[in-house]
Amino acid sequence: MSTHPQVAELLARSHRLGADPRNTNFAGGNASAKGSAVDPVTGQPVDLMWVKGSGGDLGTLTENGLAVLRLDRLRALVDSYPGVAREDEMVAAFDFCLHGKGGAAPSIDTAMHGLVDAAHVDHLHPDAGIALATAADGERLVADCFGDRVLWVPWRRPGFQLGLDIAAIKRDNPQAIGVVLGGHGITAWGEDSARCEAHSLEIIRTATDYLAKHGKADPFGALVHAPLSDDARHARAAELAPVLRGLASTDRRQVGHFTDTEVVLDFVGRQRMPELAALGTSCPDHFLRTKVRPMVLDLPPDAPLERVVERLRELHTAYRDDYRAYYEKYADADSPAMRGADPAIVLVPGVGMFSYGADKQTARVAGEFYVNAINVMRGAEAVSTYAPIDESEKFRIEYWALEEAKLARRPKPKALAGRVALVTGGASGIGRATAVRLAADGACVVVADRDAERAAEVAAELGEQQKALREADVAVAVAADVSDAAAVAEMVAAASLAYGGVDLVVNNAGLSISKRLLDTTDQDWDVQHAVMARGSFLVSRAATAVMVAQGLGGDIVYVSSKNGVFAGPNNVAYGAAKADQAHQVRLLAAELGEFGIRVNGVNPDGVVRGSGIFAGGWGAQRAAVYGVPEEKLGEFYAQRTLLKREVLPETVAAAVAVLAGNELSHTTGLHIPVDAGVAAAFLR
Repeated sequence: MSTHPQVAELLARSHRLGADPRNTNFAGGNASAKGSAVDPVTGQPVDLMWVKGSGGDLGTLTENGLAVLRLDRLRALVDSYPGVAREDEMVAAFDFCLHGKGGAAPSIDTAMHGLVDAAHVDHLHPDAGIALATAADGERLVADCFGDRVLWVPWRRPGFQLGLDIAAIKRDNPQAIGVVLGGHGITAWGEDSARCEAHSLEIIRTATDYLAKHGKADPFGALVHAPLSDDARHARAAELAPVLRGLASTDRRQVGHFTDTEVVLDFVGRQRMPELAALGTSCPDHFLRTKVRPMVLDLPPDAPLERVVERLRELHTAYRDDYRAYYEKYADADSPAMRGADPAIVLVPGVGMFSYGADKQTARVAGEFYVNAINVMRGAEAVSTYAPIDESEKFRIEYWALEEAKLARRPKPKALAGRVALVTGGASGIGRATAVRLAADGACVVVADRDAERAAEVAAELGEQQKALREADVAVAVAADVSDAAAVAEMVAAASLAYGGVDLVVNNAGLSISKRLLDTTDQDWDVQHAVMARGSFLVSRAATAVMVAQGLGGDIVYVSSKNGVFAGPNNVAYGAAKADQAHQVRLLAAELGEFGIRVNGVNPDGVVRGSGIFAGGWGAQRAAVYGVPEEKLGEFYAQRTLLKREVLPETVAAAVAVLAGNELSHTTGLHIPVDAGVAAAFLR
């Protein structure tokens, strides 16, 4: 069935507006179109409205993300509207106005679009528009900026009454192209899609030009904390990231995101930052993502790390107490339970901003919303005084029953949601399969490998497989030689900067050289032990430091080998290195239990297909040892097993996923054979 012309125009307009953060933020705002279609029941034309549904994003909106409603039924709700005190009931009534099957749930803003007498309506959250909307004398500024072409609507919580208010202004002011909503955003309209979009952009452009022309310089005050140098800043951020992630995960595990753009570094270093940050954000979309206010470090950038960590813990305790007091002050018997008292945004002078969410996208978007809030504060302070909506109103929206219902519609989290996995040797074979499996189970994955290009390819593949809007929301690639202590430190720091820390390490990097004892050189011995024995030790040590700083426990999984317990021919260097790894599992399990860190291993055998090790010469060497053609080596290994099955990289990855999941939460020091049954390698 072909897309209705009005829908095609609406989607194209939404994508253009949503692609530019100056127009609106991720999942913020909505757009609509009205038109006629044939009712399949009566065969007669029926007037419809297509509008972005609850929880959607303009920039990536699809037809399935639209709610489709009958206009006659929607507008008939005016006659049964019970008033502001009961306006939330109208959202349920929207369901009785739906046309056809499928589509998205109607949002609270549906009335704004349906009641306004215009074929096309946009509701957006541009920084410039919200700056005027949150200025203490916003109404005067809007009149000065737009004349009677754009009018002022005093703050009102989104809902049916706000739709009635805007519809009345449109009806009584035919010259108007839109409104500025106090404390909130803008709404524009037009008789066709092009004019509606043009009006939206005109409002944003005019407000932007007004602020630039009339705004004062340095509205945030003097710069009192200059940013650290790039290297020093990133080093300090990597040190703080796991500590902050642990604090932000006190109530529930969070993923982190770090931002040190020029906008952020300027704001966190300014004299007035603490007082402005304390006022919190204003636009409902902003504080729903960023919480009522951020946590702010009150120490200079060059303060000793130990003192900074101590102070962050003190500030976190105070933040939780304050948030609990905020909840208890405004909550009533009908309020949803408190969702958690940890900060979503942490500002660190000279370093940047840390933001948190249940997954990487949510954490990243929270940071983007706070950048929007910084821009709003700058604009409002440049021409007036920043005056966000009252705290009581913020609470009404943060703990709105309709927001709670939106949260309840989210899909159930995957098994490893909120976990950060670091996979060494992740560009091929078992490592790649493990990265794929962990990402599919919901983890954020750091794909580490000496081959930077192939690691980047795997990270991109993971992002595509998980349909991520941004690849880094699922996986990042890091080039690293695990035998180099400095490279390992940089790898773990990169993981902390990307996702806030590390929860799961898969020591998979390895190589194999098959030779008789008398042919094994010192170099053969050293290189295999450097990568597998030393490399696993270095990675485990660096990652454990992060896990301990987080205080969230963790998992370390060694991809060892059947050869660590079974003595095969022409294999002394490889087998000894694998035996070293196998005993590291036991040693670390005994040591790290007090931190809630589990250490386990998997012992694969005969993983030929897709294996970088076998493709790199090991396959030919082992085939020669056993007297079989190299292309038949996998079949040979399978036939010598009890189950007569070939072991694949995905088979090993499944065992890693089980060890890292929740089903074996009380297991540590275990080795799982993944060899299809090799009796000689049974563990005793």
